[in-house]
Amino acid sequence: MIRPDGDAAVYLYTEFVDMRKSIDGLATLVEQEAGLSPFSQTIFVFCNRKRDKVKLLLWENNGFILWYKRLEKFRFKWPGDDAPEPIDGALLNQLLDGYDIRLQKPHSSLPYTTVL
Repeated sequence: MIRPDGDAAVYLYTEFVDMRKSIDGLATLVEQEAGLSPFSQTIFVFCNRKRDKVKLLLWENNGFILWYKRLEKFRFKWPGDDAPEPIDGALLNQLLDGYDIRLQKPHSSLPYTTVL
């Protein structure tokens, strides 16, 4: 996965999101529910209720970038606050690696060699 810089501005959208939402739906959540601009140089991170999928949304000059990650076995440790939580790119990378960013405890690696 292409990773953001460690000093990137990031907001975790702490409420769970329907992963059927794509760019327009996620940008609308950022703007209308969080009261933030989806056109800022900020990465917005969303998680589903099962906590096994995340989407990252970023505006880059002339269009949106949407990243998607699905965990095969474990779950993301997601904060349960009501408001979007600002973090930096380094913490985002730890979260994507499976760390509980509050406790600094990682998931184990999974040594898969085939999808079947």
